[in-house]
Amino acid sequence: PEVTVHTARLLLTHITSETLLDMLNDLETQSRLLASAAVDVIVLGAVAPALTKGVGYDRELAQRIEAIAGTRATTTATALLEALRHMNLRRVVIAAPYDASISAMAKSFLEGNGIDVVATRELGLVDNQQVGRLTEADAYDLGRAADRASADAVIFAGTNMRTMAVVERLERELGKPVVSTTAAALWAALRLVGFSGSIAGHGRLLREITL
Repeated sequence: PEVTVHTARLLLTHITSETLLDMLNDLETQSRLLASAAVDVIVLGAVAPALTKGVGYDRELAQRIEAIAGTRATTTATALLEALRHMNLRRVVIAAPYDASISAMAKSFLEGNGIDVVATRELGLVDNQQVGRLTEADAYDLGRAADRASADAVIFAGTNMRTMAVVERLERELGKPVVSTTAAALWAALRLVGFSGSIAGHGRLLREITL
């Protein structure tokens, strides 16, 4: 079936816990704009805002979107949890472009939802445009550096970092799943609209999309 993607943007320039919350001030407006395109599902694409208030805040944000847009909604943080459970992954490492304070929020969120975080690895960036300028090679190097033998999987946390193109290679080399939050958001959205099938070249999660 044909799938179309419609996008909106929430303002974020400097990455801190405070600015991540401020980012959500425009959530209802942008959700309403997306709903005007008669979309079937809306995904909050940024992962970090849903981490700022701990366990359950991801679902609260999805409910805010649904209330204003009148359509199904989810968040990338929720999608990540669902993807890890779908793949039966319990022990992970986090590879993130942000600083350690944001990774600490991600660690707390995942562990509060029953996922053991073995380690985190950060690039320490706080300028969101710098994150967007990271190359695929930067993502690859970060994923390699983050891996630990005791982890079931490597998680790329950060949808503004170009991770999708390196997932397949890393999975082959590391011998374990590599889950990009970007891929998890796409995977969850496709499942919500009833898509099942395969998207090759971006790792195990998208290669086997089942409902």
